[in-house]
Amino acid sequence: MNQTNASRMEAACSLLAESERRFLLYQLADDRTANLADLVTQVAALELDVHAGAIDKESRQRVYVSLVHNHLPRLADYDIIEYDLRSGDIVLAKGFDDIKPLLEQFRQTEEKTEIRERPPL
Repeated sequence: MNQTNASRMEAACSLLAESERRFLLYQLADDRTANLADLVTQVAALELDVHAGAIDKESRQRVYVSLVHNHLPRLADYDIIEYDLRSGDIVLAKGFDDIKPLLEQFRQTEEKTEIRERPPL
């Protein structure tokens, strides 16, 4: 593996290490475009493992601040997404294709873990 590929792999792992970024990207991977307000609610629901309707104002505000001040700019710096805070529009960018296989592995692992952790009915 050459230095460029190793650096890209390390960057991808670093980006996907944060659950809020992964949850945001899971939503975008399904639709390729989203609105910030909707994503805030969806990310908070995934993070707290509750229905979107159960998200309180404090949780929504915490996720909003985290996305706007940390996760969105970082993903944009790596050309994973493009976003416009005025409109709230977020779309996948060309760089997403580089991390998509790794993101799918994370998603499958998290889904398997979630199924195992659910109590029997």
